[in-house]
Amino acid sequence: MFNTLPTTADALRGKTWADLQPYYDELTARPLTADSIAGWLTDWTSLGDLIGEYGSRLHVATTRDTADAAAEALLRAFYDDILPHAEPAENILKQRLLESGLEPDGMAIPLRNMRAEVGLFRDTNIPVQTEISNLRISYNKVLGAQTVTWDGSEKTLRQLEPLLQSDDRTVREQVWRAISERQLADREPLGALWKQFLGKRRQLAANAGHPDYRAYAWVDRLRFDYTPDDSLRFLDAIEAVVVPAVTQLHERRRQQMGIDSVRPWDLSVDPLGRQPLRPFADVAELEDRAGAIFDRLDPELSHYYATMREEDLLDLGNRKNKGPGGYCTHFPLSKRPFIFMNAVGLQGDIRTLVHEAGHAFHAYEKFKLPYAMQREVTAEYNEVASMAMEMLTMPFWGRAEGGYYEPADADRARVEHLEKILQFWPYMAVVDGFQHWVYTHPDAAADLDACDAAWTALEDRFQPSIDMRGLEQDKAHGWQRKLHIFLYPFYYVDYGMAQVGALQIWGNMRKDQPAALAAYKRGLALGGTASLPELYAASGAEFRFDEDTLGRAVGLISEALAGLR
Repeated sequence: MFNTLPTTADALRGKTWADLQPYYDELTARPLTADSIAGWLTDWTSLGDLIGEYGSRLHVATTRDTADAAAEALLRAFYDDILPHAEPAENILKQRLLESGLEPDGMAIPLRNMRAEVGLFRDTNIPVQTEISNLRISYNKVLGAQTVTWDGSEKTLRQLEPLLQSDDRTVREQVWRAISERQLADREPLGALWKQFLGKRRQLAANAGHPDYRAYAWVDRLRFDYTPDDSLRFLDAIEAVVVPAVTQLHERRRQQMGIDSVRPWDLSVDPLGRQPLRPFADVAELEDRAGAIFDRLDPELSHYYATMREEDLLDLGNRKNKGPGGYCTHFPLSKRPFIFMNAVGLQGDIRTLVHEAGHAFHAYEKFKLPYAMQREVTAEYNEVASMAMEMLTMPFWGRAEGGYYEPADADRARVEHLEKILQFWPYMAVVDGFQHWVYTHPDAAADLDACDAAWTALEDRFQPSIDMRGLEQDKAHGWQRKLHIFLYPFYYVDYGMAQVGALQIWGNMRKDQPAALAAYKRGLALGGTASLPELYAASGAEFRFDEDTLGRAVGLISEALAGLR
């Protein structure tokens, strides 16, 4: 057992790879037998958790303040010095374990994953991955600096979003155009970053002997249970089943609003002219009421959330120079998750918080497993953990249950949420379809105009009921506004698949909430010790995304909407 390994991530500040290499060398040299395997895996886990938490904390610091030069320097040093050495050292340990022939209990799926990872690993890709990590920092800096002047004061783009719910259509259009124009102003710097990302990813694939980055990514993302063609068939199912449902939804909105067509600035406003939902006044209220919801849902999950509040593991409000989006990351050494988001007082902020809380609860359950490799779960199920939590909390959104809304507004919020699920799938199809095109047409994808044309064609296919006439440039530029395309390639279809699973769990909940919640928690507790279909089954769902399964999900939403309107 290691006796000198640092016990806190902060102890790594100022350290270099030279300080960590002896631990890897010792694990590499230590005899590996049936008697020693448990201690060996425990020490490997401790070392990986230390490095993983240090990197996660550095990343969090740079997203909490994208202008923090000191935090950025530390993260870049981590990317440039520690990670390039740690990854090949990790690969050697994986090889040792595989070559030993030992198969401890609960390690069948982790060992399967390791075989794929060892087969993909190339020393020549280490510096390429370092360069990609540094590009991610640059991308976040560009987006973190995006602000506009509105009514004489500087606003982040996120801070303008509540105005898209104004009942004055002229105001909504002006806000939408202001946001889009500011995003368009970064077309060139983002385009330059895009070409670098694309080139580096092509290099990763070529070095690993794959014909294109999509083939590389499928192995890298440990996708054993479906193929790229299956993913494309999912997009076909969305076109067949969901697009008509969303077209009907938009037509209903058009009629309710008395307008000629639904424009992009008409999608967030209440179609009946009611005042916008403003569920909380400040971040403190957002946190408090979420706590009350989790109290009603489950005592164990409530305890997890309360711990995060007590230990300053939430950063929820929006501000200038804060990185974009929302995420939940893990501090594995401390066995704690951390939630980051950009709340501005909208219903969507509640959805984001409970979504990320689902990831956090999953993390708490995975931390109970003894070995780090047992906690590694692919996004297709990770996102079930978060999206199902959105559905599981819906009954408690009303004030009477401790939540945010009076009864009528709680139903409005539920309608909005369910409608957004329907509208998400076609948009997800655009994002995923674009990535399939990008990485199977790499030469064309380096041309920004060709990217614009490909994105436009997908928008026309999957979102035909949004009127973008006169906004062709804004429409074509949409791919540059999706951070997953830049930072997490092929990590978006996972949300679409997971939404199908989450809706099955919701269907179970509508019949028997305690049983559905118990099954959900059973799935979380498995971590990465079961296959993707097995994780879905444990949670009360099937891992399927064909037209029939998707049609049942859409039918469930339609039935619920009919009862709420």
